[in-house]
Amino acid sequence: MTPYRSTRSRLAAVTATALFAAGAPTAYALLDDPEPQAPVRGEAYIESRLFFGTERPDGGAAVTDRQFVAFVDKEVTPDFPDGLTVQNGRGQWRDARGTIERERSYELILMYPVVQARASDTKIEEIRRAYEKAFAQESVARVDEPTRVDF
Repeated sequence: MTPYRSTRSRLAAVTATALFAAGAPTAYALLDDPEPQAPVRGEAYIESRLFFGTERPDGGAAVTDRQFVAFVDKEVTPDFPDGLTVQNGRGQWRDARGTIERERSYELILMYPVVQARASDTKIEEIRRAYEKAFAQESVARVDEPTRVDF
């Protein structure tokens, strides 16, 4: 290879690299563009999920379906008459003594408008404490998430 051809090859390689580098940010920017957003539907709500265990730490009989339904009728429905969902589950958690407990459980799902969040929070905390007291539970887990709801 002649020195002229070697220099020309290097110049071509440097030019191609520079052009590629200059064009890359534009190409990558096109890949990062978000897809068109779906239309926003519904009103701003909070979804609260409560997890109720059924085994009693004191060794007493597990909470039955009948007892749980009676609890919901007495403690939950009066504060959330517009609707709720109860699902059966199986769960596990580590208790205060460090023992992993596996048990049948219930998941209670409540949805309420964001504007009612403060009042609903107080009611939900009362429900949690009432269950803990009525069925000798260490705790009732709670998860809150913002969401949009359309009926």
